[in-house]
Amino acid sequence: MAFSPKKTRVFISFDYDHDDDLRRLLLGQSKKQDTPFSFEDWSIKHETKGWKEDARKRIKLSDIVIVICGHYTHQAIGVTEEIKIAREEGVPYHLLKGRKDGICRRPAGTSWFWDTMYSWTWNNIRSISTVKPKSWWSKIW
Repeated sequence: MAFSPKKTRVFISFDYDHDDDLRRLLLGQSKKQDTPFSFEDWSIKHETKGWKEDARKRIKLSDIVIVICGHYTHQAIGVTEEIKIAREEGVPYHLLKGRKDGICRRPAGTSWFWDTMYSWTWNNIRSISTVKPKSWWSKIW
């Protein structure tokens, strides 16, 4: 019997106007047969009147939030709000560099000191999808 890894519930935060292609790429790559983990995509694809409440419910049910950082992420108000919600709910988030060319911007409210931006490699994605927050992590916010 083959080992089946625990399904990691991931909320993907991204700049919908500029980086939906990256979200689709991440989901597509996670479905490859040799991928040692799988994602459930609980990201919000379209803004609705109650999107913040929907985001909070989905983030609370997630194991982690992966924030895909692109060229304009620093201007994406929704991404900033989703990180704020993740902090409030104690769900760890990780920044993932989405573009090889140009500067990938950090979301507003994140720190060069505390928030590492990981390169888009399978080793990094594997490690951030299994990392649990340190006990002091949620206390500093």
